[in-house]
Amino acid sequence: MTPQELIPVAEESTDSKHGFEPAKRPISLYLSYGLIPLDKTRGPTSHEVVAWVRRLMGVEKAGHSGTLDPGVSGLLPIGLGHATKALSLLLLFPKEYIAVMRIHSSVPREEVDRVVLEFTDEIFQKPPQRSSVKRQVRSRRIYEMEILEQQGNLYLIRILCQSGTYIRKLIYDMGEVLAVGATMVELRRTKVGPLTEEKGLVSLHDLYDAVYRMKNGDESRIRSLVMPVEDTIPGIKRVVIKDAAVDAICHGAMLAVPGILSISPGIAKGETVVLLSGKGELVAIAEAKMTTEEVLGTKKGIAFPVKRVIMDQGTYPKLWKKASEHKAAEEAEEQEGF
Repeated sequence: MTPQELIPVAEESTDSKHGFEPAKRPISLYLSYGLIPLDKTRGPTSHEVVAWVRRLMGVEKAGHSGTLDPGVSGLLPIGLGHATKALSLLLLFPKEYIAVMRIHSSVPREEVDRVVLEFTDEIFQKPPQRSSVKRQVRSRRIYEMEILEQQGNLYLIRILCQSGTYIRKLIYDMGEVLAVGATMVELRRTKVGPLTEEKGLVSLHDLYDAVYRMKNGDESRIRSLVMPVEDTIPGIKRVVIKDAAVDAICHGAMLAVPGILSISPGIAKGETVVLLSGKGELVAIAEAKMTTEEVLGTKKGIAFPVKRVIMDQGTYPKLWKKASEHKAAEEAEEQEGF
């Protein structure tokens, strides 16, 4: 969503002395709030790849979203520094995979097409024994599934699904319905929300070259490979907050209506939203306690309790008062939030 689509709540400019537009951060800060759409090769584990990136980049903290098994290749989003705290946002988006399925005995093509259509819906899965989540049956949504190519009993399939879907189990279950059995031969992840293979993925070799150039004074290459974490949140409803509210939010305050500059239309209660500074910096992840209409119809009240703070404390100056400094007659919302 572009800033032009936001609904203004108050008028106030942001102070250029504090913070930076995401793309204009100094390189150290840029990397600390950066995300790499890494192209993982088959062989290493996701944790091994993250460890290599952490050492290569010289950062203390790095993490990934959506584990890929050693034999699976493709998009592995890796967050650096503060960006690791925002990786949970990627779980809100669908993921796309290209899989090779082998059926164990020949069946008519129309039967395979029928089963593919049947599974393009809500499905129920139990995570495998070696998974990192609790093994209980859960529902997942298959948004799209199509056969791209067939060679004998091998089928190349594109799958767009809800985060947390086990593709190997999906193919196994389709084989059971076909009554001949099926096995996943190969798998590649091509999309995680706004991150796509078409837009370009980053190899470890590319990253090594960019770090070498950066150490020799050329930042352009590393900036082209590492994206600001803010570039990964299109489609998530936004709330732009006043400079005076930023540091309070970073210290755990809840966002009240007086601290809001503009807001996305159509926010529903309970929806996950992102809180942004006037410069577009990701400050925090919050949950909506008020709808957009309710925010626009009042001048006070807690609107967005914070779920996860992303921005470092002290990025903006403290322009807020502690609760003890407020008059006793002021309401709790105005004491605890902005």
